[in-house]
Amino acid sequence: MKIIHFIKYITLGTALTVCTSYMPPDGKDKNSVLLYVLAEGLTAGHYEARNIDDNLSKKVYQLYLKNLDNNKQFLTQEDLAKLQPFATKIDDEIKEGRYDFFTTSYDIINQKVKTVAGFYKELLAQPFDFTQDEKFERDDEKLSFAANDATLKEQWRLRLKYSTLAMLVSNLESEEKKAKDSAGYKPKKQDVLEAEARKKVEKSYTEWFDNLNKLERADRWSVYINAITGGYDPHTTYYSPSNKQNFDIEMTGQFEGIGATLQEREGNIRVADILPGSASWRQGQLKAGDFIIKVAQDGKDAVDVTNMRLDKVVQQIRGKRGTKVILTTKKADGSIVEIPIVRDVVILEEKYAKSAVIEAQQNKNKVGYINLPGFYADFNNKGSRSCAEDVKKELVKLQAENINSVVLDLRNNGGGSLRDVIDMMGLFIDKGPVVQVKSRDGQPLVYDDTDPRLIYDGNLVILVNSFSASASEILAAAVQDYKRGIVMGSPATFGKGTVQKILDLDNFLPSEYQEVKPLGNLTLTMQKFYRVNGGATQLKGVVPDVIMNDVYSFLPLGEKDQDNPMVWDEIRSLPVKQWLSGDQVSLLVEKSNKRIKKSEVFKRINESAERAKKMREESLISLKLSSYRAELKEDREENKRMEEAQKDTPEVNVFALKTDETANNSTPENKEKADRFYKNLKKDVYLQEAMNVLADMQNDKMIVNVNKK
Repeated sequence: MKIIHFIKYITLGTALTVCTSYMPPDGKDKNSVLLYVLAEGLTAGHYEARNIDDNLSKKVYQLYLKNLDNNKQFLTQEDLAKLQPFATKIDDEIKEGRYDFFTTSYDIINQKVKTVAGFYKELLAQPFDFTQDEKFERDDEKLSFAANDATLKEQWRLRLKYSTLAMLVSNLESEEKKAKDSAGYKPKKQDVLEAEARKKVEKSYTEWFDNLNKLERADRWSVYINAITGGYDPHTTYYSPSNKQNFDIEMTGQFEGIGATLQEREGNIRVADILPGSASWRQGQLKAGDFIIKVAQDGKDAVDVTNMRLDKVVQQIRGKRGTKVILTTKKADGSIVEIPIVRDVVILEEKYAKSAVIEAQQNKNKVGYINLPGFYADFNNKGSRSCAEDVKKELVKLQAENINSVVLDLRNNGGGSLRDVIDMMGLFIDKGPVVQVKSRDGQPLVYDDTDPRLIYDGNLVILVNSFSASASEILAAAVQDYKRGIVMGSPATFGKGTVQKILDLDNFLPSEYQEVKPLGNLTLTMQKFYRVNGGATQLKGVVPDVIMNDVYSFLPLGEKDQDNPMVWDEIRSLPVKQWLSGDQVSLLVEKSNKRIKKSEVFKRINESAERAKKMREESLISLKLSSYRAELKEDREENKRMEEAQKDTPEVNVFALKTDETANNSTPENKEKADRFYKNLKKDVYLQEAMNVLADMQNDKMIVNVNKK
């Protein structure tokens, strides 16, 4: 029997049909079926046609060990010797639907967690000698797996000593401050503070081990499956049914639930915050600080959630809009209260585009500012919010305030909907190509903005940093290739130039496999995208016109530093009409670079970036109290120099748009959020330099509307 697989190209709205002779295993073991389905999907659909062979097996083996024990806190060389024979057999197991390697590793890691849990309290029972000049390696990548359990215990002694040292210094500083502020106060002796520090460290690790012990086999299984997908590239990812819900929340900025932020404390679930406007906020009884003891679905018995994992409690509380959940809570006064809440859609406003008007004090030049945290869209719900439509609305509102210069802030924007990139670029140009997309078999497809309407034709700056990735890189690249504006920020963006499609793995199975569903979802890398000039953003990212370093500039944080990244390449370039000339861009960059070079703040930022790079390279830290405090003092002095430089930076005036004032002031919570947003912009040196560039463009009347050429 043949199975027809319908793989939805969700992001770009097209469809692919794959016809194969794949058959699931006769048995109905869910894990075996999942392995078969993954093998099918990866082989048939991944951008790089790759065999499931020994080469892939070795990659999966290394990546799984890294993810299983990333900090090298549990496994030893003796343990690895038991796992090494599987290094070239994982491919065979995948094809056969077996997972002996996983089972063996699962048993080993569980036993090793128990082993370490058995001796960390012993190590913390005795005082540490902080007069010895021992060293602790804080960079886990430089550590080697311990030879055996005895060596592992010694590594843990150093780790615990480091944690205790940090806590001891905090205790010492607290006592020194009390003695300084209060005449006659007798500070506690160092040995007393050291004992208190060990107790705090022990408590912290006890909670950590408690959480480790709550990990289920399914959690470890997801790690293993993601090692298989990660053997292809860093962005081909498996989502269990529960994790897919979190992915959807990130993409849409909304979910269905009660709107309470929860945290776990010593086995208890505490309400940390209530989102304004949410179902909990409207109901009014649930308060920050309440402890949730039980959760009941309407008409069903309550479930005790004490000592339950936080994510499991969240699953109990979330649910479809209009359904009721009853929370049994313990209030601050000790009273027990049952609180019924009807679930509703929860909007995470901080994930949506927002804007402000910014005015430079020295010349009263006003610019519009739009912050876009992500390229959000709800692919399953037509008519829901999309980032392109929201940015369009913000641009219209800004122009109503007579703004003709705009900063679009894509810093820390990890990407999202490719369709919205095309629509968003169309807000700034009349029409033309935005991005080229290539599948593994076929010619590149050009995705154009075909809408001749031009929403905004004024001056434009795009702000990016090392964490601007994927869709944000496409937009920045398109703006740069059209010379539609100036791109400013870190030496390069993240460098993710691949396109993923979301596959519901249940669609790979015939109806007789109903009992193993749901299998979960796979984000599969099926395409690469290329900028208008033909170059990929993969690995290289987008190099801004104006480079402004930040503290992360010299750290290995990009796509090129991930496991198994895909290569950079290029295709044909496309001709486009450019809004600025090369000479105009060069002049703007030259003026900006001169200001940056003179800036005391940017000088300090560069020094901090160099220092962060040096700290990563020289990652051994002294466990001698006097040496540690000296290093800590040096770090704080550097931070103080940075703060002093920032104090000298003039503030800009930040105003809410007139159309936003009513909403901002509607509740105390909304006002606080709005004030915090505006306050963070006042001394943003990167934003201020963007304003300077826009002023240069305005003063020299550089921008040329392509329609007027």
